[in-house]
Amino acid sequence: MSELSDDELERYARHIVLPQVGGVGQRKLKSARVLVVGAGGIGSAIVPALAGAGIGTLTIIDDDIVDRSNLQRQPIFRDDQIGQPKAVLAAEVVRALNHYVEVTAVKERLSADNAESFLAGHDLVIDGSDNFATRLVVGDLLTRLRIPLVSAAAVMFQGQVALFRGWEPDKPCYRCFVGDAFDSDDCDTCAEQGVLGALTATVGSFAALMAIRVIVGIGEDVAGSLFLFDGEALDWRKIRLPKDPNCRTCSA
Repeated sequence: MSELSDDELERYARHIVLPQVGGVGQRKLKSARVLVVGAGGIGSAIVPALAGAGIGTLTIIDDDIVDRSNLQRQPIFRDDQIGQPKAVLAAEVVRALNHYVEVTAVKERLSADNAESFLAGHDLVIDGSDNFATRLVVGDLLTRLRIPLVSAAAVMFQGQVALFRGWEPDKPCYRCFVGDAFDSDDCDTCAEQGVLGALTATVGSFAALMAIRVIVGIGEDVAGSLFLFDGEALDWRKIRLPKDPNCRTCSA
């Protein structure tokens, strides 16, 4: 693991004094390679949280540009950046926040053809994308590559976050969760149903926390558990997801 400089020891002092993190945990964060799919509402919370935490290598994938309607829930962007690529702007936020983080912006849409070239070699992937086609491509590939997936979604007042390691015998993959019915881009979107801006920040921060727990090795293993948040009732629920014995991604 990479050593920490005196400046980094001061920067991450509030992490290092935590017995669950310490110097060893902070060095794990510095050595980690994390990829974030989507720099939208959820990604706007994930990206600065991971950069501040000291993730050593961060890749941000998003093919979208900033729209005025994004600003209500994507606070890493500004009004004068409308029309500019989100991935590039998000990477600029990372560099301004923590120069120790090596960040790469990818202005492409993930597909079955290019996903492996982008995702392979990372220690963990966080998916905050807005369609099932992308999510299933990511989930299926990460199961094959044996890379942990933190999946996060939010719409209206409802949020959900889960950790998947589907290659393990008793753990479900993302396809076990949603099935085979969503392999197209046809799904409900925030544009159609709306979403509370503070909800995406809540879900994104929770996903970043889950990723940090995985990398450092904090607390119990929550792979296969789905965390549901009701923003209207202000209630979190945790449910256990079963592994589908007939899942075409992980059953073999």
